[in-house]
Amino acid sequence: MFVKENSCYLYKIWIDNFCAYPPNTAMTSLNRKDLLDIESLTTEEIDLICRNAKYFKEVFTRSVKSVPVLRGKTVCTLFYEPSTRTRLSFELAAKRLSSDLINVAVSTSSVVKGESLIDTVHTLEAMKADYIVIRHAASLAPHFLSRNIKASVINAGDGFHAHPTQALLDAYSILEKKESLKGLRIAIVGDILHSRVARSDIEIFKRLGADITLVGPPTLVPDEFYIYGVKISYSLDDILPQLDVINMLRVQKERQQGAFFPSIREYHRQFALTEERLARCKSDIIIMHPGPVNRGIELSNEVAESPNLIMNEQVTNGVAVRMAIFYLLAGGAVLGDEKEIKED
Repeated sequence: MFVKENSCYLYKIWIDNFCAYPPNTAMTSLNRKDLLDIESLTTEEIDLICRNAKYFKEVFTRSVKSVPVLRGKTVCTLFYEPSTRTRLSFELAAKRLSSDLINVAVSTSSVVKGESLIDTVHTLEAMKADYIVIRHAASLAPHFLSRNIKASVINAGDGFHAHPTQALLDAYSILEKKESLKGLRIAIVGDILHSRVARSDIEIFKRLGADITLVGPPTLVPDEFYIYGVKISYSLDDILPQLDVINMLRVQKERQQGAFFPSIREYHRQFALTEERLARCKSDIIIMHPGPVNRGIELSNEVAESPNLIMNEQVTNGVAVRMAIFYLLAGGAVLGDEKEIKED
């Protein structure tokens, strides 16, 4: 089932009817084959991933960075859309866990000859791939694959629908600074309409108790987003002094069909986080950005160099979170002081 790209209503119908939540019990392992979205994860599973990410960040940043968790397993990255951070993060996470890695360059594969998605993935399964990390322009493409193949499927972004690993690393990055999201006032600013990151962040931030406001021009933050239980503001200046976290999204020109605002200059004037606006924020405000940044549009150069911006920490945390996901999908249990993984 593929959701019409711009319909929040149809998307919520799909969530209500097809995403069953497992029982709310204390989690010590991730008892699932795939990781497809935030909606299908329980709060306990989110906590489990974040707890293990803390351990894997220590692994990833020490002198001996590899552990043999996935030795003998094969991870395949299959990206139908451009990516730098997400693809490299998954590949580095897989290598740090000692897996074999296949990177399929779609632009030079049989896809350009007309091969279907399912046939491409069946080919990878025939080569005994254990994990398929997929990014696709069609919403719910990873869900379709998960029902038709035995390998574990990890969603690296599908259409406008979801980007679950980005949401997990965003939540983990805030938890490192604030210990809890409960009661935090978080603004997500920019091109909400075309953003899968925004949709996944809304779900995880709400699940963890944050108060969320979406900010942008009415064309990019339509009223239908109220269905997510969030606030909407068309003025960034009105809410700045109240915020604990601000997540700046880029304008996704490659996804837009038509004009959504008068000009880039006008968008920057109303919705960019500038040095002047930063001065009106709390001194410890956390500024986030999923990357890549369009300097001079959503962030000024001064803010892009500000110590409040944790974008590079998000990149580091992304590797740790994805290592944790691979580990847990492989059947690993919660890690802590009493349970360690031997170095490779």
